Amino acid sequence: MAAFLVMLREGVEAALIVAILLAFLDRTDRREASITVWRGTAAAVIVSLAVGIVIWNTVGSLEGATEELVEGVVALLAAALLTWMIFWMGRQARNLRAGLEAQADSALDTGGTALAAVAFVAVAREGFESVLFLLSTTVGESSASGQVLGGAVGLVAAIAIGYLFYKGSHRINLRLFFRATGFLIILFAAGLVAKGIHELQEVGVIPTLIEHVWELNVLDPDVSTTGAFLKTMFGWDPDPSLLQLLGYFAYAIPVGVSFGRRTALVRPVAARADETVPTS
Repeated sequence: MAAFLVMLREGVEAALIVAILLAFLDRTDRREASITVWRGTAAAVIVSLAVGIVIWNTVGSLEGATEELVEGVVALLAAALLTWMIFWMGRQARNLRAGLEAQADSALDTGGTALAAVAFVAVAREGFESVLFLLSTTVGESSASGQVLGGAVGLVAAIAIGYLFYKGSHRINLRLFFRATGFLIILFAAGLVAKGIHELQEVGVIPTLIEHVWELNVLDPDVSTTGAFLKTMFGWDPDPSLLQLLGYFAYAIPVGVSFGRRTALVRPVAARADETVPTS
């Protein structure tokens, strides 16, 4: 579910970018340039996959303290990038359509390669973010294949939402979608913060202080499916250290409150690819 959620969110953002570009070409009677957008998108997907495979093989070959150190750093980086992502979308969503259309219009005057570059850069950014997020959920986990499957399902769902958005045949409340997934991602990121702290404590980079604030015999991720789900999705730990708890809530509470206030002040708008992009 963690991989599904992240890929759904990232996939929808990428799908919106493609839908806006294609809708702009349709509206300006330049549909013949659509193939260029698809070429840039396909190139971004291929490059993202290649980067993901290289990074996965590199990190997957690590062992011992080095592996734990890398896992901790990756988890904290992913949490920071997730936080930037949800707030960036909140700030940029109102102007996303106008900005992309201006870039596309300028690129069309330059040539097909420039338009492909617009699509490539926009989609590749989402792809590279996805690589880091998936890495943070799969490294060190025994169910890596299941997480990859969850990410693939999330991506398929995102493509379907992007198609409906482009066609304009359904009214999609993307503001509600981004708000709901934003809160879930904040909890997921808080779990990554706790995971990062745990891994860094394991290698002695940061002190442990109190090793176990409590020790519960329920929902053990090693034997419980529910516990494993809660660990991957929300960072559940039946015997957390003091710094893990402090890190989790020091992140989740202020970020959650700030995100809630920012998104509550934004008015919803119509969800059509040829009109505007609802803010998150």
